[in-house]
Amino acid sequence: MDLGLKGKSVVVTGGSKGIGFAAAEAFLKEGAKVAICSRHEEELKEAAEKLSQYGEVYYEAFDVSKAESNYAFAEHVNDRFGSVDVWVNNVGATGFKKGDEYDDEEIDFMTGVCFKSVIYGCQAAFRYMKKQHSGAIVNVSSLAARCSSAGRSTLYGPLKSAINNLTNTFAGEYCPYNVRVTCIMPGFTVTPLVRAHISQEELDRNANATLLRRMAEPEEIAKPIVFLASDAASYMTATTIEVSGGRSMTLNPTYAYDKLAAEKAEAAK
Repeated sequence: MDLGLKGKSVVVTGGSKGIGFAAAEAFLKEGAKVAICSRHEEELKEAAEKLSQYGEVYYEAFDVSKAESNYAFAEHVNDRFGSVDVWVNNVGATGFKKGDEYDDEEIDFMTGVCFKSVIYGCQAAFRYMKKQHSGAIVNVSSLAARCSSAGRSTLYGPLKSAINNLTNTFAGEYCPYNVRVTCIMPGFTVTPLVRAHISQEELDRNANATLLRRMAEPEEIAKPIVFLASDAASYMTATTIEVSGGRSMTLNPTYAYDKLAAEKAEAAK
């Protein structure tokens, strides 16, 4: 299937690693030109070098929680590639602490990275998509928007939930200009951030709570992102897709596995 992304200009924030890097690679393999950004120059440079084997890559380091920085980046991308066709808001941060442990500075940081960055990213993209009368924005939320994460990263879920609502709000505002806004809600994914902060025991426990009995690889989240941005999803807007392996979707996720194990044990007698 031709996804209609060849030659398109794509922005992926937080594109130096994890889901963002996987999404950037997937877009490049579809023939798009990709611009990535994050706050860390060296990580971006290394990521761009790896990605360049698949196509044209531009990178820029800046603070995505700042409005003017997003606007400037969009301008640079438009100048370099000639358009801004797709914008993926993927940047996020997790403060691994309980709700009553956050101070003003930490709350401002979390709100800036997890929520304000999405607002400013949408605004920056829309400046160019409005003129083009076309475009697709994909916001990366989290399963934490639906299932709260008590005691570990209390602010993360509420801020991601706000992204889900913001997606529908902007979709309603941008629709006359043929600009679609959608959202993806990943479950537990094997990213450097997850590996660095969550114990293997907890990862295993969460994996066993999914119907597919494993965590996602970044590439498995990247593919739905590419789909939502593509012509294959041309009639989709104000939509949030969950990609969680069936996490918390049934009250008894072990039922089918226990049943199969019992059947095998009975057959072995």
